[in-house]
Amino acid sequence: MAISAKMVKELREKTGAGMMDCKKALTETDGDMDKAVDFLREKGIAKAAKKADRIAAEGLTAVKTEGNTGVIVEVNAETDFVSKNENFQNLVTNLTNHLLANKPATVEEALGQAFDGEGDTLESYINNQIAKIGEKISLRRFEVVEKSDNETFGAYLHMGGRIGVLSLVEGAEEEVAKDVAMHVAAINPKYVSRDAVSEDEVNREREVLKQQAMNEGKPENIVEKMVEGRLGKFFEEICLNEQPFVKDGDQKVGKYVQSKGGTVKSFVRYEVGEGMEKREDNFAEEVMSQVKK
Repeated sequence: MAISAKMVKELREKTGAGMMDCKKALTETDGDMDKAVDFLREKGIAKAAKKADRIAAEGLTAVKTEGNTGVIVEVNAETDFVSKNENFQNLVTNLTNHLLANKPATVEEALGQAFDGEGDTLESYINNQIAKIGEKISLRRFEVVEKSDNETFGAYLHMGGRIGVLSLVEGAEEEVAKDVAMHVAAINPKYVSRDAVSEDEVNREREVLKQQAMNEGKPENIVEKMVEGRLGKFFEEICLNEQPFVKDGDQKVGKYVQSKGGTVKSFVRYEVGEGMEKREDNFAEEVMSQVKK
């Protein structure tokens, strides 16, 4: 029987399972909705779906490079304990390898791709692991970066994968690119250089600084000079090249890289759970919630 999009949608709403898993379940059960639900439960996928409304803001980042391709990824779970779980660590490795090899453009595209391993798609593989590990797990984000032969990747993980950075440097050795990645992990700049900062953002900061100077009662004829001076500090805070190098505070990052014959082209920095709602449970409450199940 033909499986309609409406049927797939209904099964997704009943179970919370992924689109590809629902389509397969309906195909295997000849469109019988109840049997399809049972099919997903038997596979452990419906069990995974019950966890869909939980908060998953812990987890790991990973970085891997191979030839002229690099990838940085964040995979989330519910508790920090799981990031130390061997099954979860293997999952992160498998996802990273898949993304590096297949280079999908989006998370949605990645989840729908065929996966060589347990599960027909990447999404069903993750759901199988949710059933084994017992927590909500999600592929939150990733970025695939390509480089030329004259460019070098710098890969760095901090706190066992709590923070991950993938840097790209032109004309310098890998050690320099890794130094840049380490600095980015520690200081968290927003941009490579001031050229990358939008005119709107600069003007907004200029207005704030001008108002601050006026409020301090500074004479109008020196306010503009003060604003330009303070604007330099603003760029130093957000632009990698302008920041004092974390390994040598007397030298700016841009000058350090330049002294090694290179220039920084880009960087991607992921910190686990940044910008996400965090769990408020304390450890005792978490244990009790498990006991009461």
